[in-house]
Amino acid sequence: MSSNPVAETVASLMPRARDELAELVAFKSVADFDQFPRSESEGAARWVADALTAEGFQDVALLDTPDGTQSVYGHLPGPEGAKTVLLYAHYDVQPPLDDAGWATPPFELTERDGRWYGRGAADCKGGLIMHLLALRALKANGGVPVHVKVIAEGSEEQGTGGLERYAEEHPDLLAADTIVIGDTGNFRVGLPTVTATLRGMTMLRVRIDTLEGNLHSGQFGGAAPDALAALIRVLDSLRAEDGSTTVDGLTVEGPWEGLQYDEEQFRKDAKVLDGVRLIGSGTVADRVWARPAVTVLGIDCPPVVGATPSVQASARALVSLRVPPGVDAVEATKLLQAHLEAHTPWGARVAVEQIGQGQPFSADTASPAYAAMAQAMAVAYPGQEMQYAGQGGSIPLCNTLATLYPEAEILLIGLSEPEAQIHAVNESVSPEELERLSVAEALFLRNYAAS
Repeated sequence: MSSNPVAETVASLMPRARDELAELVAFKSVADFDQFPRSESEGAARWVADALTAEGFQDVALLDTPDGTQSVYGHLPGPEGAKTVLLYAHYDVQPPLDDAGWATPPFELTERDGRWYGRGAADCKGGLIMHLLALRALKANGGVPVHVKVIAEGSEEQGTGGLERYAEEHPDLLAADTIVIGDTGNFRVGLPTVTATLRGMTMLRVRIDTLEGNLHSGQFGGAAPDALAALIRVLDSLRAEDGSTTVDGLTVEGPWEGLQYDEEQFRKDAKVLDGVRLIGSGTVADRVWARPAVTVLGIDCPPVVGATPSVQASARALVSLRVPPGVDAVEATKLLQAHLEAHTPWGARVAVEQIGQGQPFSADTASPAYAAMAQAMAVAYPGQEMQYAGQGGSIPLCNTLATLYPEAEILLIGLSEPEAQIHAVNESVSPEELERLSVAEALFLRNYAAS
């Protein structure tokens, strides 16, 4: 990175950033309170509130959102007449999944091979540290030239809509001229990228019942309807022979016109095993950014170890459906539910419950804020030009903010590049990316103030 006072300040702050990220990662802040103590999420929220207070933020508050979680808000006043920028990240994280699959403890930040490992290191506790670094660098080099609002969400990973509903009930709270969502990532390490589109999502829990109780498979198998077998048939109906998503009535032919994703690079990023084919049709970018994608997130059934020779009376699955811009998530939810019910065989009883939902998002990349970010990223990443990509994931708050504040410009950046392995075991963050994106955000705020 070329010599620049802001960049030099951020570089000097990196040891402190690592210590703070370690403190944040240590909180098991999974917003599933049936499995993880609520106190862990509350502790992380207090950490964020204390950090904002220490940076001079006013009106710092723990917001009790309608889904039973907390979001953290604070306001840092800027010069009179300055523009207002809202900085977003979330402190809740995904469960660690398989603890044994982690090379180091998931809630203990560990440095290895030039990366920092830990659940939430990239998604999205690192995003909170990025915002703090950018603001500290500006304060050390002439001051923050805009009014800054920070909102740190506590249930983004659950998709339960708490902050969206809170924002709708308090429409003035998050009003801003520009919103920076710090929860996406570069297309690859070292290539500065803004995310132009997000797929929306819906999540359904499906339960199938066929018997009053389990039966001995030797005595009743062959005639007694097996709920697990019925569920497998239902889930199989969600994919075509090539693996494409098939939900009755849902269009799947959308093309992606922007930055393309090389198939071999995707195989490497996704760690696809040799000889295993990718699923779906069209370009990789079509499949991951511009078309619906169904995923079976979990199945309740007996584990292999300890299984008995039984015909199963009940079985459940959690099904996620990602939908691209142009597809209404509410309508997609109805279609998915109808599909699950229609494809349940043998007259089995089926119950479908909606767990979460969020609309897709498409940004206006021609806005002045994007020009200011492009200039900032050119400094933070010498020799590189800012790229536009999509993201297959969802950030439900984006559409809520776009609806509440239609004149606001929304930019999406972050630390979740492919090597970060977010939502998987051994999640990590590149400290170099954290440093460069913090510089980019600081310079963006300066450029935007002057625009």
